[in-house]
Amino acid sequence: MEIKQLYEQVAEYLEQGDYQALRALLAEQEPFDLALVCEEIEEEKLPLVFRLMSKTLAAESFSEMSADIQESLIRRLSDTELKSVLDELYIDDTVDIIEEMPANVVKRILANSDPDSREQINTILNYPKNSAGSIMTVEYIRLERNMSVADAFVRIRRQGTEKETIYTCYVTDSNKTLVGVVTAMQLMLSDTDMLISEIMETNVISVTTDEDREEVARMMSSYDFLAMPVVDRDNRLVGIVTIDDAIDVVLEEATEDVEIMAGITPSDKPYLKAGVFETWIKRIPWLMLLMLSSTFTGAIISNYEESLSKLVILTAFIPMLMGTAGNAGGQTSVTVIRALSLGDVAPGDILRILWKEFRVSFLCGVSLAIVGYGKAVWLDGADPLVALVVSLTLLATVIAAKTVGCCFPVLIKRLGFDPAVVASPFITTVIDALALVVYFAVATALIPALN
Repeated sequence: MEIKQLYEQVAEYLEQGDYQALRALLAEQEPFDLALVCEEIEEEKLPLVFRLMSKTLAAESFSEMSADIQESLIRRLSDTELKSVLDELYIDDTVDIIEEMPANVVKRILANSDPDSREQINTILNYPKNSAGSIMTVEYIRLERNMSVADAFVRIRRQGTEKETIYTCYVTDSNKTLVGVVTAMQLMLSDTDMLISEIMETNVISVTTDEDREEVARMMSSYDFLAMPVVDRDNRLVGIVTIDDAIDVVLEEATEDVEIMAGITPSDKPYLKAGVFETWIKRIPWLMLLMLSSTFTGAIISNYEESLSKLVILTAFIPMLMGTAGNAGGQTSVTVIRALSLGDVAPGDILRILWKEFRVSFLCGVSLAIVGYGKAVWLDGADPLVALVVSLTLLATVIAAKTVGCCFPVLIKRLGFDPAVVASPFITTVIDALALVVYFAVATALIPALN
């Protein structure tokens, strides 16, 4: 059933007061779909719909809802109902919710959490925001090496319902030092009297609690892991990062990079949830900065105003030259930023990157110069000498633009900053100014009338 149809059916049952049919309908749905439906339901009726869900379904749907709907529900649920939901949530999901809530709501969540959960929540909240520790869960299956496979199954059956994943189990010693990993498949295919130490993998790939969460997600993608163990500096297992959290990190980082590259301050709210004033605040500083930075291009044109007045046709080619240079630099910067984020290249590869981009830019520049010459002569009716200036400028600016486009991101990465901040808007501004300088320099050198 489509979300729109589901919402209409839910709204109809609510209007009719047919709560038995509504309960049956909700029980058949996926948590994510119910979370989307709850976004559309009137806030006054939301608690009623929520109470008609089973305990498990309500908790799973709650974790998928937006922060606004979660806050609305928390304020309307009784302490008993809230505690019931929190008891069903995994610790990392509870932490995610807390990070989005105002202080008074956080206080109420912690007050209705049991002491053990509260301690675990506070531990995770103390880790840096972008670290592996901040997205890990402490709910995992831990086995000992001297256990038999049969003993392992007993523990999994006893604890599995409370853990976020049971497919991958981690083996530790008495000090919780990580010594191995074993999967449910290995357990099922082994004799029940075999020891865990006989079937476990001892070459365990893990991350520390202060590892950057984006790097953790990249590693999980590279190794096709469903979960990544997180250890402290003494190699003691403290938690795991599961694939659903890794995917969330990838989506958040990709969205943030796209927004920064487009000249927008990143927002953690969906587009329609962000207010007009809030959106204005996030966009105007970048627009203001980029507008002021265009002063450089204006100053360059003003400096060559006398030359332009002698040969006005030169002005007609300025938009094409600036646009082509900006596009060329943008192509390269986006490609290099993507390669840096995926780990395909590192700042130490700058010479290899430069050599490749120089060859690519030369081929692109020559192609554009040939077509540009023909366009200037046959379509624009320009003098062959002016057309030559345009074609040589195209070649030079494309090479320069692609050089700037690959060097800036690598330099910023080496300095420890996010290379996305120097992407399209800033690089385009620099390249626009560069294109004008090259254009007027070539024109002045080749056209006697301008001297």
